Amino acid sequence: MGSTLTQRDWPRPLKPLVFAVCLAPFAWLVWDTVHDGLGANPLEAVTHRTGDWALRLLLVTLAVTPLRRLTGWTKLLRFRRMLGLFAFFYALLHFLTWLWLDQGFAWSAVVADIAKRPYITVGFAAFVMLTALAVTSTRGSMRRLGRNWKKLHRLVYPAAILVIIHYVWLVKADELKPGIYGAVLAGLLLVRLVPKGGVSWGGSR
Repeated sequence: MGSTLTQRDWPRPLKPLVFAVCLAPFAWLVWDTVHDGLGANPLEAVTHRTGDWALRLLLVTLAVTPLRRLTGWTKLLRFRRMLGLFAFFYALLHFLTWLWLDQGFAWSAVVADIAKRPYITVGFAAFVMLTALAVTSTRGSMRRLGRNWKKLHRLVYPAAILVIIHYVWLVKADELKPGIYGAVLAGLLLVRLVPKGGVSWGGSR
């Protein structure tokens, strides 16, 4: 009986923990903001930290399906929506930091930056894609869109690639970190090309 309950119910107690872990970087950022812990360039610190966590959680979200295939733990899929929404949450903070704190809602400058700076162009394109995924992440959207829902949510792959490109073009000189993230993304995408029957440590699904 204990084993059955564990297999059926283990995601429930873990969901609040995963939620808290995903929210912790935001709480840390707020703490540092209130206590002057953002360093000499607070705008840059907020921009980088929100962007980094958006990318990290996006990669974690993309890792759910490969992990499910490797382990056979189908319950992992119950965390994917939460992780994806948190990735969007940090992407939204990253975007608002640029729009509000950097550009001051100067719309002409915003449009000019999107048009003229390639790293902002691809970053904005990725944000638009992630926004579409977040808005349609509900069960109601799944019912309304039907088969088109899965097609739409495949935008997560080009969105993730654009995020990596955005990061590489942003840092210019020090490409180690975006290179590592890019390698992780490449690995997650390549795993999806492996036949399902060829990778399984805990079951056939």
